Amino acid sequence: MAKGRGREVVTIWALLVGILVGNQAGVCGTTNQNDVSSLNVIYVSLNSSSVLTNWVANGGDPCGQSWRGIECTGSAVTAIKLSNLGLSGTIGYNLQTMTSLTIFDVSDNNIGSGNQIPYNLPPNLLTLNLGGNQFSGSVPYSISKMVALKNLNLAHNQLQGNLTDMFGGLGNLTTMDLSVNQLTGDLPESFSNLSSLATLNLENNQFTGSIDVLVNLPLQNLNVANNRFTGWIPDQLKRINSLQTDGNSWSSTPASPPPPYHPPPSRQSNPDQHSGGSINSSGSGGGNKSSISAGAIVGIVASVLVIAGILAFFLVTWKSHKPSREQFPKNDQSFATLLSDDAKEVKKIQTSSSSEARTLPPAPLSLKPPPIDRHKSFDKDDFSDKPNVKKVTSLAIKTAIYSVADLQIATDSFSIYNLVGEGSFGRVYKAQFGDGKVLAVKKINSSALLNQSSDDFIELVSNISHLHHPNLSELVGYCSEHGQHLLVYEFYKNGSLHDLLHLSDENSKSLSWNTRVKVALGTARGLEYLHEVCSPSLVHKNFKSSNILLDMELNPHLSDYGFESLIPDAEFQASEENMASGYNPPEVAMSGQYTLKSDVYNFGVVMLELLTGRKPFDSSRTRADQSLVRWATPQLHDIDALDSMVDPGLKGLYPAKSLSRFADVIALCVQPEPEFRPPMSEVVQALVRLVQRANSSKRMDEQEDYV
Repeated sequence: MAKGRGREVVTIWALLVGILVGNQAGVCGTTNQNDVSSLNVIYVSLNSSSVLTNWVANGGDPCGQSWRGIECTGSAVTAIKLSNLGLSGTIGYNLQTMTSLTIFDVSDNNIGSGNQIPYNLPPNLLTLNLGGNQFSGSVPYSISKMVALKNLNLAHNQLQGNLTDMFGGLGNLTTMDLSVNQLTGDLPESFSNLSSLATLNLENNQFTGSIDVLVNLPLQNLNVANNRFTGWIPDQLKRINSLQTDGNSWSSTPASPPPPYHPPPSRQSNPDQHSGGSINSSGSGGGNKSSISAGAIVGIVASVLVIAGILAFFLVTWKSHKPSREQFPKNDQSFATLLSDDAKEVKKIQTSSSSEARTLPPAPLSLKPPPIDRHKSFDKDDFSDKPNVKKVTSLAIKTAIYSVADLQIATDSFSIYNLVGEGSFGRVYKAQFGDGKVLAVKKINSSALLNQSSDDFIELVSNISHLHHPNLSELVGYCSEHGQHLLVYEFYKNGSLHDLLHLSDENSKSLSWNTRVKVALGTARGLEYLHEVCSPSLVHKNFKSSNILLDMELNPHLSDYGFESLIPDAEFQASEENMASGYNPPEVAMSGQYTLKSDVYNFGVVMLELLTGRKPFDSSRTRADQSLVRWATPQLHDIDALDSMVDPGLKGLYPAKSLSRFADVIALCVQPEPEFRPPMSEVVQALVRLVQRANSSKRMDEQEDYV
């Protein structure tokens, strides 16, 4: 009996100890599962797991188990500090779920190895430091949404291309280091919105143009050395404590013109006035300076008076003659426009000041300054009353120039054996260059440019060359000589989504459900960029699965964008070929009018292809089932019917809830009325939520399996 009671006491004590240990673990806290999942992916993606002590590939408790470099507040991961640890590999793909993360520092490692910076970065960062790695590609646009960001360091990488106008919302940014990369092009106008920026390092890149956009920033440290900047160094910037400008092509002329942005604030003019007074009273030098200033003032006043006199003369003349609109309808309209523009210019001269300029509403995001030229490039109505005006492209082309001979050699004289595709505008050939690089060459049909001049083609190239997004097919170069017009793009070995879904040869890959969702989300982001980031918005007009190209990781890249001006609405969209393709929004078939919402409709068609594996139009089926949209739409909200619609190639391997939500998005996109279709930003959000829920369900299933 005594022994039995002794065992009971031992058992009770063991239970108490277990409870105490469990409570102690509870004090440490279980880390937020979204954060755990993201850290698991980072761990698997990095190739130096030995230095990441306590990290694991699945599950774990980063906050409670003190994972190396992880800092937490409660159950949320708030900082990742993994600087200078010799890490390599990549940093994962679903960092956007780490909403509590404020510091992300993986600087001075070997991460990236030629890969792009992930698009899905933590949204609420205060510090992002990816410097000293091997990232390539462009600066991800998702940084534009980090409105709380204070410190950004992308220096000492292999970043390329120009900076898009993505900095308008980063008013809290105090330091930015983009030095020692291969960035090109002019500084974006949205730099002028960096109202808190104190330190800016741009040295050792290939930036061009002027630095006038930096004039009104509160900079204390500025390094623009070893670039290709031109023009003059503004006087305002010369006052910066630490300024480095060597290694550029500054103008050597003595007179520096005033910057084209805002003049110095009025509070800075008072010291000059006092200084001028004291110098004037002390000697002749001051008198000369005063006389020059007076002359300048007299010149400005005289100019304003002359303009005012001219305007008054024309106004009086116009009122005295009073021409009727029936006599001169177009001239009358043009003259009114001219008066309006001149009046605005006079008002600008008379009233411009930095304090007043700051009260103006911010300009919309524009990828290529000046916005008015971009508008002219894509709005054909803008030229309807100006047949004699020659369009001049004022935008620099941000891409390489190839000769016809170069492209003939690379494509073996455009051999049929190198033909990889044929679209509405021409054929696409695989091009093998002498340095081993493989690119894709699109040879534009002369019929596509029938009503276009060479200047129009150059302007088209210029427009496309300024578009950069991870889910767009990147334009590498162009050729325009001997009557030939060719575009050179990145080459994607996995071909088009259409081929992977619909070709039945042995080389076709069966796409998993998660891959299909990833393709849909990436493609949606590409369209969102064209519709809602570009200013003015760009309509694709030829969106279909054959224009979605897949790289080695099956990431989607949208092609054939930027050709809106070459696609007449009624003629092209109402053609029998297009009507039979299955990509025919109802409003286009009825009126020939193609809009952003028409792109949304065709995106829904592509989603249907991903879900069903069927072509948008299949003449081999019965008449009632030939149109994919007509066949599928009634079944999208029927659970039983939905299961029978799924591509047999998935072999039933898909989550039922994910499938249902995917179908819900499709139903919204393919609605007959354009006004009821969602904008692409809402489509992106819906697909992001779908992915997040899928990841959450996967983690719960894994935990159940573990238990």
